[in-house]
Amino acid sequence: MHAYILRRLLALVPTLFFASVIVFAIVRMVPGDVIDMMMSQNDISANSLGRDELIHALGFDRPMWEQYLRWVNGILLHGDLGNSLWQGTPVLEMIMARVPATFSLGVMALIVALAIALPIGVYSAIRQDTIGDYIARSFSILMLAVPSFWLGTMIMVFPSIWWGWSPEVNYVPFLADPLQHVKQMLVPALILGMALSAITMRLTRTMMLEVLRQDYIRTAWAKGLGEPVVVLRHALRNAMVPVVTLIGLQAPLLIGGAVVIEQIFVLPGMGLLLLDAVQQRDYPVITGVFLITGVAVMVINLLVDLSYGLFDPKVRHR
Repeated sequence: MHAYILRRLLALVPTLFFASVIVFAIVRMVPGDVIDMMMSQNDISANSLGRDELIHALGFDRPMWEQYLRWVNGILLHGDLGNSLWQGTPVLEMIMARVPATFSLGVMALIVALAIALPIGVYSAIRQDTIGDYIARSFSILMLAVPSFWLGTMIMVFPSIWWGWSPEVNYVPFLADPLQHVKQMLVPALILGMALSAITMRLTRTMMLEVLRQDYIRTAWAKGLGEPVVVLRHALRNAMVPVVTLIGLQAPLLIGGAVVIEQIFVLPGMGLLLLDAVQQRDYPVITGVFLITGVAVMVINLLVDLSYGLFDPKVRHR
């Protein structure tokens, strides 16, 4: 087990290297020049420095490979992701201030997705081709078809027009008021979780149908075991490995979907930080957010791989 984890962690190094090179290069190819934006918006630094001096002060007069090496050197030696071009604030400090909101939204959305997908997927499988099965499958197709950003916009607009109610937009940290924080996150988490539940529900149903046709399940029925024991102890556990894999693959969707949801509900998370950084061409913030996100996704997938042994005793990590 320890050797397997060590090999997986070592495999993250080249993956992160290539990902960082791609992100570092691509964000600088985004149309629009941050220098022109600073000059046009009468930024303080742009007023005190000419264009050439500003380019030199920000280090943009150096070759891209040299800029990249300086950035990587700062990360490896000092844990420094650089400073924001606009605010001068350390990027790591900005990201850490936004992580709690995104983490809270992602965890709650994942809980909502699993709470919807697993029970309905199991019920749809054991009651195949019944009215309940058709309703469940129709619901999953509906959730796949309805964009989360459209649903979020409708919830923000129409309840305020019809009933004078709208979701809370003044962010309350969890440590300041846990109950109010959960209440504030509930609506965006429901929207994001329902969008993620659709594909998980369909995969759960498919895997359960496959497992329920196996010989050992027929043997369990023949021995007179009750339906809860057969379904939950024997069938569901063996059907969960592909479902857990899908949950791990949904981690980027949680973060990507949070960009739009955080914008709609004005949540100060990493998604909103990334969106603002892209609009301002704040390259250090963009690359920092993508790097932290990439590390998080890789760690989540490692944890998913390690969890296989909990569901399938035949899986051994060596």
